[in-house]
Amino acid sequence: MAVKTYSPKDITVIVAGTIITGFAEDTFVTLERDSEAFVKIVGADGEVARSASADLSGTIVLTLLGTSNSNDILSALSSADQLSLSGEFPVLIKDELGNSLHTAPSAWIQKTASKEYAAEVGDNEWTLQCSELL
Repeated sequence: MAVKTYSPKDITVIVAGTIITGFAEDTFVTLERDSEAFVKIVGADGEVARSASADLSGTIVLTLLGTSNSNDILSALSSADQLSLSGEFPVLIKDELGNSLHTAPSAWIQKTASKEYAAEVGDNEWTLQCSELL
């Protein structure tokens, strides 16, 4: 059987046309749909049916080192959105060594990273909401 290789350096994240860099040491990208794809219903006689959800929305969390220049990019996007209310942007996440590809044609920063200052470099966690997370 062929050996498969994963390399965190080969995960590409593009937000608003800019490659994001300076990821945190451990988990640095989390993607999650807001709703289940299907809802199961079981009738009184045991018949099972399922309903497909039309909700494709989701959440992306990017965790960056406190020293990452990408914090400035995300901060600028958040500030511009708060001023203009037009801060939606596309997101693309791809595993260059595998087949995983995730897209969000319309995303926005839901929550800016909390700031923390300590003796060592910390992480900044950015929460993006997506109208569709594919």
